[in-house]
Amino acid sequence: MFAPRSLLASTMLVLTALVAVGRADPTLTYPDLVHRITDLSHLSVLPQAGEKCGLWSSYDRASRYDEKTGKYVNWDANGDGNGVIRSEGDRVVMAEMKGPGCIWRIWSAAADKGHVKIYLDDQPEAVVDLPFADYFEGKHAPFNFPELSYNLNRVGSSGQNLYLPIPYQKSCKVVADKGWGNYFHFNYATFPAGTTVPTFSARLVAENAAELQAANDFFAKRLGTDPAGKRSGEARLSQSVDAAPGATAQVARLEGPQAITALRVKTKFANRDDEMTGLRKLALRITWDDQAKPAVWCPLGDFFGTAPGVNPYKTLMTGMTKDGFYSYWYMPFASSALVELVNEDKVDRKVEFEIVHAPLGRPFEGLGHFHAKWHRDTVQLPADRWPDWIMLQTQGRGRFCGVSLHVWNPRGGWWGEGDEKFFVDGEKFPSTIGTGSEDYFGYAWGNPHLFQRPYHAQTMTQNNQGHQSLLRWHFVDNVPFQKTFQGCIEKYFNNDHALYAVVAYWYLSPDGKDSYGPVPATLRDGYYVVPELSINGIKVLGVPPGDTQLQHLGQPGDNQWQNGQQIWWTGAQPGAKLDIDASVAQGGRYQVTVGLTKARDYGIVQFRLDGKKIGAPIDLYNPEVVASGPIALGEHDLAQGRHKLTVEIVGANPKAMKAYMFGIHRLELKPLR
Repeated sequence: MFAPRSLLASTMLVLTALVAVGRADPTLTYPDLVHRITDLSHLSVLPQAGEKCGLWSSYDRASRYDEKTGKYVNWDANGDGNGVIRSEGDRVVMAEMKGPGCIWRIWSAAADKGHVKIYLDDQPEAVVDLPFADYFEGKHAPFNFPELSYNLNRVGSSGQNLYLPIPYQKSCKVVADKGWGNYFHFNYATFPAGTTVPTFSARLVAENAAELQAANDFFAKRLGTDPAGKRSGEARLSQSVDAAPGATAQVARLEGPQAITALRVKTKFANRDDEMTGLRKLALRITWDDQAKPAVWCPLGDFFGTAPGVNPYKTLMTGMTKDGFYSYWYMPFASSALVELVNEDKVDRKVEFEIVHAPLGRPFEGLGHFHAKWHRDTVQLPADRWPDWIMLQTQGRGRFCGVSLHVWNPRGGWWGEGDEKFFVDGEKFPSTIGTGSEDYFGYAWGNPHLFQRPYHAQTMTQNNQGHQSLLRWHFVDNVPFQKTFQGCIEKYFNNDHALYAVVAYWYLSPDGKDSYGPVPATLRDGYYVVPELSINGIKVLGVPPGDTQLQHLGQPGDNQWQNGQQIWWTGAQPGAKLDIDASVAQGGRYQVTVGLTKARDYGIVQFRLDGKKIGAPIDLYNPEVVASGPIALGEHDLAQGRHKLTVEIVGANPKAMKAYMFGIHRLELKPLR
């Protein structure tokens, strides 16, 4: 079924070469565009002048760049559900683009029954006029392909996605009637001027239903295999590698011009802890064309899209299965490829490799090298750019193709919320700005459930506490750049609360700049520990249910809260307990006093000292956020050594919002003579 697609791929490469020398304007048929849904080699073709990608979303329009001051204003604005370009009567304009171009991805967190209409090429009638929710059910024409149009509510993760090409020659305008819902993304590409594309319609889909069905069936039945099938001249190299501690072992050296088309790995570990350590301390290193530094440098497990350890899943590009790990990233090179395995562990490691490689079938000129780099924290951005956290920063000509993100969130609660922001070729305001971390990864509402789809997945989660692993492939919606690319995601919480580790995947011209180097093993493994949460002498013991974090309160000069901060406990229910260290260096009689916070969403709590109730339940409800002032919990005889003060949520005031929050900013153990 997929054999004709190889011919289409060759045709596309020829057209690209013709464009490069200015001898022809390309024509993209609808089958050409559909072919890109599974065409792994297309990403390696360096972008032509005028090729761009952007996103229209419902982000909070309070975020802006002030050209007069050169500063970013309200850069952390978070009301991202209903931002639009403008209103036109009772309708709102969601997206507006000039062609030639194509919408590649549509997403929503809460699409509803209000109609969303797509107008193309100045036509008076909409080519799509459906309730927004129907875009994502996989059963409503022209989107009746359930592997391309789907609602993750069915697997408990929320998030609605459509990956079906909607091309236009001159223009595209998307408008919505009242009741359309909340939150939207429209990822689109703009092709170079002179490109000819068809105008999307229900008829166009019907005429090319076989091609769309083939892509749909591949995702449904063959995900985890190479959609290109066996390539002409393909060869396989199997290699068993024994890597001694501290050693670097050569896996293979290939001569070009060729491309690595598949990389498969098998290895064994003693247990889960050994697996997590081994896959972080083993690093994959690939150097193209004898360049001075490797283009791929990544912990072995992270390279295959999930961490820490082995977390089974399948996507189009990578996966971990009972048969081992796979990668189908298309990796072309002109003269040589050196694949190495670095072992920075203290034990011998044996890894089985299978490398599939094939001739390019075209000159290497005009192709980019594949890059994959792992890091935790990179450059520090100016204060007005907070909370941006850089996933990739690079220079040259290429395509950004996605990330896998590992989040260590030991205290629990929602770790994300941050928008993706992509700055292309030096632009001051990002051409891509999203609506939330989970939205970027294609799900919604921070739902702690596993899911796997061809272009995005949550491969590990511990109820949003502990380890989370997610990935997003920018496959059809890859982001081309000519000079520079900076891709960020907002990180609202500091490293005391949540740590990020990311692998960025991209293609780059051979003369491009990749500034990422190896990261020492001491920084790759073992950093995910539960940090101590302590302020003003108050130390939380262990990890209570829900989320505990430091919170800054009050205004400058306002002394209601000691040092303007508190330990804030959220996400817990009645019956939950939080333990605080109440140790004393000398035995004696002590007066115990606390300073708490009151607000409309705070609960009623009962204190215990070493398991025994002290004082009456304390109602922390108040219409406004205020500090309680000192609250005496009585006099108590304490022996020298460790003691534990326990806070138990026992209920909430009838007037309170039932969030059962708690905050403490002062604990005083005053010795009495």
